[in-house]
Amino acid sequence: MSTAVGSVPVRGSVHWSLQVLAVFAVSRVISTLLLLLAASRQGSSPWSGPAPDYATFVDFWDSGWYHRIYSEGYPTELPLDGDGVVLHNQWAFLPLYPGTVRVLDLLTGLGGGAPPPAVSVVAAAAASLVLYRLFRLAAAHRPALAGVAVVVLSPVSAVLQVPYAESLHLLLLTTALLLVATGRYYTAMPVALVMCLARPAGVPFALMVGILVVHAAWRGRRPAGGAGGREGAAVQEGAAVQERIRRGLVPLFLLGVVSSAGALAWPAIAWLVTGRRDAYVDTETAWRGEHLVPFVPWYQGAAATVGPVAGALVVAGLLLGVAALFLLPGVRSLGPVLVAWCIGYLLYLAAFWDPQSSTWRILLPLVPLALAVSRVRHGRILWVILPLSVMLQFLWVDRLWGWTPTTPTGDYPP
Repeated sequence: MSTAVGSVPVRGSVHWSLQVLAVFAVSRVISTLLLLLAASRQGSSPWSGPAPDYATFVDFWDSGWYHRIYSEGYPTELPLDGDGVVLHNQWAFLPLYPGTVRVLDLLTGLGGGAPPPAVSVVAAAAASLVLYRLFRLAAAHRPALAGVAVVVLSPVSAVLQVPYAESLHLLLLTTALLLVATGRYYTAMPVALVMCLARPAGVPFALMVGILVVHAAWRGRRPAGGAGGREGAAVQEGAAVQERIRRGLVPLFLLGVVSSAGALAWPAIAWLVTGRRDAYVDTETAWRGEHLVPFVPWYQGAAATVGPVAGALVVAGLLLGVAALFLLPGVRSLGPVLVAWCIGYLLYLAAFWDPQSSTWRILLPLVPLALAVSRVRHGRILWVILPLSVMLQFLWVDRLWGWTPTTPTGDYPP
């Protein structure tokens, strides 16, 4: 079997795409069984009675907001409480996923129940194929395929088949990263724009581009190290990507401008439709209950849990852990584009994310790190990681997706 780094064809009896889809299909069977098991354990909830069927169970949580969007659209006036504070509403959810579902519904006439999960599953399958292509830029066939398995069997991977925007966003994100890694910056521009209408990814994507521009300008023509074997091939591929970045600084800079504009597009649309400049931001912070101050929530959350001193130590430990992560050889060998994306996304989360029970799902775009995991000890760690992921996936589905009235106002969101 051919395993040349950076080339997609794999000689053998089964085409690489069928291998990827087989891994994906197995993962969906597992996730479906876990969802069915959790549904059988589900008591009465705001969305159903006890032991709901599969279609009802996957329609919990934010799925209802997407239903409202493709059936009602977005409000032209923001709902307010008695004090004039913005309440929860559809503007917190971007339009690409519900719009796609709406178009599919109009084309097929299947009604509101079937298209949402179908869009999620098809988009996730396509994302798995693109993710493999992306991983093949830095790894041989087996670790690339194993990296896909790590993603589709991850503890939060059940979200890839529920009516959420994660699958569609993952497809667009991996496509944009593949285009950037192969130097097709102009082609990446419309993909990045559309991606910004699936999930709020414009800011971290622009951060990634900025990191690549600065890094390429700083390194110049500095040659890569002289490692040999598969590691040397990965280093050479990373050096080739770096050279493409250096030569394409102008279109890469323009890609950063486009992705920044994409990040501002939805807030601008919300402003235009509602007449309120802060419509999107105030809607987003309605779930938090107060205005978000960048970087502060991480300390606030830790301090509220373990106290101010221990909270500061927790935040410091997180920072040191993340810094150490990017010093690992397996992570550094991912190549400049994937490393820059992970750094940019983590910076974005540090600045704007309010840590809570949904954090595990929000970490899904860090999929490039799955390739680093698949390479540890030549992939032998997968015999531990994959079964552990399936067990953690059940806990995520049963404890977070499944609803239990654990607080006075309800459960913690997945």
